[in-house]
Amino acid sequence: MGDLIGLEDIEAAAERIAGHVVRTPTVPSPGLAAHLGVPVSVKLELLQRTGSFKPRGAFLKLLSLSDAERAAGVVAVSGGNHGVALADAAGSLGVAATIVMPESAPRRSVATARAAGATVTLTPDMQGAFALTTELQAGGLTLVHPFDDPLVVAGQGTVGLEFAADAPDVTDVLVSIGGGGLIAGVAAAFRALVPGVRVWGVETEGADAMARALAVGAPVSIAPTSIVSTLSAPHVSTLTLEHAQALLEDVIVVPDADAVRGSLTLAEEAKMWTEPAAGCLVPAAQQVLDRVGPDARLGLVVCGGNVTATDVAGWVERFAATPFAPRVPVTP
Repeated sequence: MGDLIGLEDIEAAAERIAGHVVRTPTVPSPGLAAHLGVPVSVKLELLQRTGSFKPRGAFLKLLSLSDAERAAGVVAVSGGNHGVALADAAGSLGVAATIVMPESAPRRSVATARAAGATVTLTPDMQGAFALTTELQAGGLTLVHPFDDPLVVAGQGTVGLEFAADAPDVTDVLVSIGGGGLIAGVAAAFRALVPGVRVWGVETEGADAMARALAVGAPVSIAPTSIVSTLSAPHVSTLTLEHAQALLEDVIVVPDADAVRGSLTLAEEAKMWTEPAAGCLVPAAQQVLDRVGPDARLGLVVCGGNVTATDVAGWVERFAATPFAPRVPVTP
């Protein structure tokens, strides 16, 4: 097993990106606490610039490039949020960026990346996006990988650094997984700062590259079929898998329909407008509580809010989705 990201790496990342990103709030959620029956703290990364946690890793990577690498321009593959974040970061630092996205990427993400000044190229699927990105990198552009980079993992780990400082009493932290960069960094920070904490990963069916990798002990390629494009990495990396193997309690996989229901529940109970990439934490939290018991104190990383009303309305109709019933019945 290779070297894991350490607390000192994450602390150095936090110092480097300070002033470029928002130190997002951590707040208790009375609505979710009443819904789930245990205390719940939420880390509001949907309030980060560009609407997700992704600028943390993007800024750290860009600030770490040599002059020659910056002059060459950067390229990234993205299901949406990484591309938007890199476009925003590159634009603010004067670096030319090319973003490759699958056609399933949210239209809003494509438009936002272009508005930030990036060149956006669409491919039929995520596998094609990764392939084209490899070609562009070979042509001289500097790759900013969404998760297979220690600097990006350390940058995303600043989410956990802040969360652990603000909510040190949590017993169980839930984090969504795409390629695994966020959970690798968050788990590294929490496990270093909060003794005994359990960190749980959450994926959706058809975007479960980490669960499959853990099952066989190595990264495997998948053809993502989930509606949750921001979690739809076609594989995890050896780097993120090794963090998951060493630091996670387990990875929970939920259906797309439950992720949508979770987003509706977060809207109604927690007053948050979230992607289903964050909505999937709600049904997973119910499973965690089934396993660890009623004395848990939950921490949820609300990773992003980049979804349109049209998207949500379409999913609600497709799945006949309704919010989850309270785990603890409300007494009259």
